[in-house]
Amino acid sequence: METNVDTTKEKLDLWCSAPGIAFASPQAEQDYRQRSRRISDVIQLKIPDRVPIAPLVTFFPAQYTGMTMQDVMYDPDKAYAAFKKVAVDFQWDTAMNHINTLCGNMLEALDYKQLKWPGHGVAANRTYQFVEGEYMKANEYDAFLDDPSDFLVRAYLPRICGTLAPLQLLPPLTMIVPYHLGITMMMAGVAFTGAVSALESIIKAQAEFMKLAISVGTFNAEMQAMGFPIMMGGASQAPFDTIGDSLRGTHGIMLDMYRQPDKLLKALDKLLPTAIQMGISSSMTSLSPVVFIPLHKGQMGFMSQEQFKTFYWPTLHKLMLALIEQGLVPMPCFEADYTDRLEIIKDIPAGKAIYWFERTDIFKAKKVLGDRVCIKGNIPASLMCTGTPEQVRQYCKKLIDVVGRNGGLIVDGDIGIPDEAKVENVRAMTDFVKGSGV
Repeated sequence: METNVDTTKEKLDLWCSAPGIAFASPQAEQDYRQRSRRISDVIQLKIPDRVPIAPLVTFFPAQYTGMTMQDVMYDPDKAYAAFKKVAVDFQWDTAMNHINTLCGNMLEALDYKQLKWPGHGVAANRTYQFVEGEYMKANEYDAFLDDPSDFLVRAYLPRICGTLAPLQLLPPLTMIVPYHLGITMMMAGVAFTGAVSALESIIKAQAEFMKLAISVGTFNAEMQAMGFPIMMGGASQAPFDTIGDSLRGTHGIMLDMYRQPDKLLKALDKLLPTAIQMGISSSMTSLSPVVFIPLHKGQMGFMSQEQFKTFYWPTLHKLMLALIEQGLVPMPCFEADYTDRLEIIKDIPAGKAIYWFERTDIFKAKKVLGDRVCIKGNIPASLMCTGTPEQVRQYCKKLIDVVGRNGGLIVDGDIGIPDEAKVENVRAMTDFVKGSGV
């Protein structure tokens, strides 16, 4: 199975050509072109001038600059400064912005219940904790399938955001019909249910979000001007994870695979167009065609290989193919262990995707997938946090020698750079790859 070989190349070439970037200096322009071309080459399974380093960072910049995680979640200016210092000090091949630290003030404005975060539910220097639950009940599949938008607005959002609880009292959204009657019904619903307060909280949350969004946009522009490409252009989610993470929870969706598999499959198909559009839309404002897809529930130990082929892979596969058709580069992050699924996930056009592995046997992955996809990863978090610089260098050497052979490797941590990674280990990773990754 192959697709239009030029579409992805055109998108990657556009990213490398850097249209619209006002570089700070000729050297910055040269650095940008060299770094972006290095990553573009490994995505297309060419041999680069050097193995690229493109780490994900979340709260590591906070501890690196002596701030707390709470500091960077509640103050975009502090987050900006911390992430910029990491980019400048380590000189990786990409810069990572601070959008993934979210915004504590925004979450508080909504009384958001699916996360505990630094300074809100966990200590100031502890990372997020996801609060999983059955936010869609087992008997609500029909309501979701009949009208997903109505269900999400009137059932799901009131359950995950305390300030949006009044929305559950609104009449069905389908009652907003054309002509003045529909407008009357809408206004009556808002007036008599207290939904105005919900809308006010959304406006407040939006104002906080815009502070972060403006900060991130400014950060991206400055980093690119300084010669650092921004790699993650967009994001999406596997339909199974949308249901398993946010709606039914792990326990709920596990039971659904046995008790109501047909409804689960219908819901997965219902979510697929949204997942595709999410990846496309979120990429529209970025030069980079890379679309990040974190994977949470398709791994060994959660579901059998047969269940993976039935429930998880089909819609994830279609999502990635649809993104590739648009010239985008899906980058699924295979969290946990997918070693026994390597032959299944090999079914992807060559040179069109990045597979990021956490605990999967990355050396076996090279044997199975080396002629299909670029591989990202996977220095263990345990090694970065508790190991020695020499141990980090030895692991990087093996990565480069085996996974980097003939190209196709981007070095990163297994889950990015851990929040509590030793700085000397991060430097050891960086210096070794730059010196020995040719």
